[in-house]
This record gives sequence, C-alpha cells and structure tokens, in this order.
Amino acid sequence: MKNLLSDNIRHRWFSALLVVLLMTVGNARAEFNVQQSEVFDNEPPVTKDLLMRANVLVSNEDDIDAAWNAANMYCQAARYGSAEAVYRLGMLYAFGRGVPENRDYAANLFGIASSHGHYEAQQMLETIQIKTSATPPCVVGDVMPEKAIMPITTLVEVAPEIDQYIANLPKNKRWVLHLVNSISKWYKVDEKLVLSIISVESNFENVATSNKNAQGLMQLIPDTAERFNVKNAYNATQNIKGGVAYLRWLLAYFKGDVTLAVAAYNAGEGAVNKYKGIPPYPETKQYVKKVQARYPFKTHAYDSNITEPSPVFKSGKFKVRA
Repeated sequence: MKNLLSDNIRHRWFSALLVVLLMTVGNARAEFNVQQSEVFDNEPPVTKDLLMRANVLVSNEDDIDAAWNAANMYCQAARYGSAEAVYRLGMLYAFGRGVPENRDYAANLFGIASSHGHYEAQQMLETIQIKTSATPPCVVGDVMPEKAIMPITTLVEVAPEIDQYIANLPKNKRWVLHLVNSISKWYKVDEKLVLSIISVESNFENVATSNKNAQGLMQLIPDTAERFNVKNAYNATQNIKGGVAYLRWLLAYFKGDVTLAVAAYNAGEGAVNKYKGIPPYPETKQYVKKVQARYPFKTHAYDSNITEPSPVFKSGKFKVRA
C-alpha cells in the first residue's frame, strides 16, 4: 500500500482474507445470494456486519442517501482491513453511487484490493486502466466520505429515437443508464450506440435469454462471454463490460464502420467477412435497421491498436448494404 495506510492498518491488510465477488450493481435485491453469503462468512464479525448492512442499503438504486451511508460503512470496514469493503467502495466511486464519481479513487481502491487477491477488483482495474495513488480520506482516517450530488439528466438531441426511448424508459430499468454511461466512457464507445443495442437486444431486461442462449442486457452468447472474460452474463456490470468490449473490438476491426460493427454484433464478424457486408439473414438485416433507426451515425472513432482490421478491407470489396 506504499505509505497510503498507517502501519497498523497495513498490518491488518496483510492478514485480511482474500475474497472474490463482483457487487451486483443495478440488482435491486436486499437478500444475499449464496456466493455473497460465503464471502461475508469469511469476514471477521465486525466487518461482516458492516458489509451486510451496507449491502442492504446499496440494493436501492435510486436512494443516494442510502448509497452514501453504505459508502461510510465500506470505509469503516476498509479501515479494519477488509479487501471486500475496499473493492465495493471502489465500485461506488467508479459509478458515482452515493459518493462523487472518481475514477482515480476507484482505480487505487481496486489496486489495493487486487493486490490482496481480489479477482473482480483486478478485472475492474484492467478496465479502468488508470494507475494512481489517490485514496479516499475515509479509508485512511475516521471521517465521513464526501456525498454525491443529485445528478441532472440531460439528453443531447443527436439521436432522436434513442433519446425518446430513454426518456420513456420505466423507472425500474433506468438504473442501467448510469452503468452504460460509466462503462462506455472507460471503453470510449458512444453510450448512445450501446443504449441502442441494449434496447434492441433485451429491451433493458437484465435476465433476458434468447432461444440461442444469448444472455443478459447485451445478449452475450457463451462464446462471446468467455472471449471477453464475463463470468456471469446476468450480472449487469459484467454483461455491459463484455458487450461494450466486444463492440469496441468490432469498431476497430471494421475501421469505425458502425453498420458493419452492428451487423457483426448480431451475426458475428465471420459472417460479415463472408458476405462482405450485412449477411443476408432476415434477423440480422432487421436488427441493423432497428439499431440504426435509433443510432443513425455511420462512423465511430476507433483505436487501431486494438486489433488488425478485417482482411476484406485489403480487397476493397466490402458492400455495407445487403
């Protein structure tokens, strides 16, 4: 921890139990699943109590006060040496729940937790890709964490149909918007493209499953989930991370061509290469039309360092339209 914590707290860290669990962001349930119970059972009584009470509070997605109180409990448990508490506090800072969004704090907290064997913290650290020593004051001293300000949602009039869709999204699905906003920023993918895909793929149903076993919000098939290191496709955070990572890869592979990337998201990049454009599958053609009606842009910025472009570009024979 390199002088971030006192010697006493540092000693506690090295004796803390190593635990693995991704907090189910957006899953509004107060009860604990089996995996959570096992994690909490491995904690000392004082940190177990704090974690259990905090977990109940964060289950209410729309209550900033509850999330802030949970953050305070995670701070207390972190000072006792709980890697799980540090990871969960990092998640709150990463997504701005209860506390102001702060990726530097989140990255450092994930780094601390991952250094003690916390697998999910390591995954988040790789996602954020920030190295920092910034630590929330509440972790190093007995002070309350800063409190988040009630967010003001504004819609930019650049994609009218997806804006209207979002505006009419029921309250019990709106928690997904904040997740998409944060993760899209990390991966540098336009959140409105991600939201358009989610709207067509699952209609914002976190437990959606297709007849082809595509799962969750972004309808990841098992092969894609494995490819992008998604352990639980019904976990909203993991699902969106995997889906956006795949979308970012497709945008690089097809050199920013949104139509080809969207077609490949539905049918696979192999099918798009084979047909040198949108595959002649009725489902895929309809899928592309639906997404593009909500996201009408034809090109998207991409990172050429992510992957080599499709070999079809060398032949110059891509035909975007079916």
